[in-house]
Amino acid sequence: MTQGPLTTEAGAPVSDNQNSESAGVGGPVLVQDQLLLEKLAHFNRERIPERVVHARGAGAYGTFKVTADVTKYTRAKFLSEVGKETETFVRFSTVAGNLGAPDAVRDPRGFALKFYTEEGNYDLVGNNTPVFFIRDAIKFPDFIHTQKRDPYTGSQEADNVFDFWGLSPESTHQVTWLFGDRGIPASYRHMDGFSSHTYQWNNEAGEVFWVKYHFKTDQGIRNLTAGEAEVLAGRDPDSHQRDLRESIERGDFPSWTVGVQIMPAAEAATYRFNPFDLTKVWPHADYPVIEFGKLELDRNPENIFAEVEQSVFSPGHFVPGIGPSPDRMLQGRVFSYADAHRYRVGINADHLPVNRPHATEARTYSRDGHLYDGRHKGAKNYEPNSFDGPVQIDRPLWEPIAVTGLTGETATPSHAEDDDFVQAGNLYRLMSEDEKVRLVDNLAGALSGVTRDDIAERAINNFRQADEDFGKRLEAAVQALRG
Repeated sequence: MTQGPLTTEAGAPVSDNQNSESAGVGGPVLVQDQLLLEKLAHFNRERIPERVVHARGAGAYGTFKVTADVTKYTRAKFLSEVGKETETFVRFSTVAGNLGAPDAVRDPRGFALKFYTEEGNYDLVGNNTPVFFIRDAIKFPDFIHTQKRDPYTGSQEADNVFDFWGLSPESTHQVTWLFGDRGIPASYRHMDGFSSHTYQWNNEAGEVFWVKYHFKTDQGIRNLTAGEAEVLAGRDPDSHQRDLRESIERGDFPSWTVGVQIMPAAEAATYRFNPFDLTKVWPHADYPVIEFGKLELDRNPENIFAEVEQSVFSPGHFVPGIGPSPDRMLQGRVFSYADAHRYRVGINADHLPVNRPHATEARTYSRDGHLYDGRHKGAKNYEPNSFDGPVQIDRPLWEPIAVTGLTGETATPSHAEDDDFVQAGNLYRLMSEDEKVRLVDNLAGALSGVTRDDIAERAINNFRQADEDFGKRLEAAVQALRG
């Protein structure tokens, strides 16, 4: 900050920043004390509404570097040649906790990236888990309500959590993942990231490929046990944020090897699992991960509020060569994320330094509104015009998807091996005996807080359908804890 006299927001020098202006010594404060009113008014507005989900987070800037040629799959310019680098901003977060919640808790972690490309910003919104609890966005508000505070008790209630999961068997896979060893990462640096959603890549020839992104931590996977997390959350609620900041400060820059699973579009219709179902993974034996990049974080934000809290990520921010898929959760998020930012930060949130394009310029006809910075000066605010305003490129960013059938409320299409339990059972059977013991102990501890037998029994039955041994062990562990 430039040295000089303290000033008001309007730049006028401040004569006294220690004492309010009053009507005589000991008298009431005067409304004409504009410095006092300005400071109090600004203080009252220093916080914007926190995110409904992913409120608790940390972020950093870095660089994405292309390490392998993927031009036969996508025409995105930031992926156009080996060695090309793109500035990025990454925000990590927990999902259910509020802004003051501790970091070391059992909760999925958000893994959101903003690529400042020469064709505009590309936002990739993912998690540290390859799947999610539900497959249709219409259930998302209900799901999050069960994870947040109950409107009557003001606390998170185990009854609500397991009532919803038990009545939504598609959540079984994600819950098995969440209560396993990777449910509480030791830090943001020691966890993987996943797009979770399926996206479209399209090349110069117009060929379409469905893809899933993977970010494999170069620091190695490290997790906390439930006991370790309980101690750390009480001792240092900011543990994950502190670890990320301090690692960058000492030059120990965290990095991830970036890969992608690629499915030719023609194979989607007959694939054994619905490739657009967010509760499913694509087994690597079917579609191996192809490495194509390296992500490194090397610069901390200078102001958490301006650059982390006001950062916004929208799954609808695509660039030419990348687009959406029929994933119903993704389709809902394309709207809901952008709408949340318009409400929370303002209609011009994308004008803020952390959000605006860094490698190109935003050229729109939108004007005015909260946070508008007057960037357009005297340019026209309508199109078409004859004043040399920006014009359309006449080529879509992604390729069209063929659709058939009647409109209406329909279930997500099922494929040959789709059900809500097969992949959860496969995950359980991949675990070592020690991992299974910890998974059952973690789940039983949470389920023991449920007050109604029918809710607990329904939840246990979902795990029994995933694997008979899983359900049998869990039932016994819950009965032992509940007496």
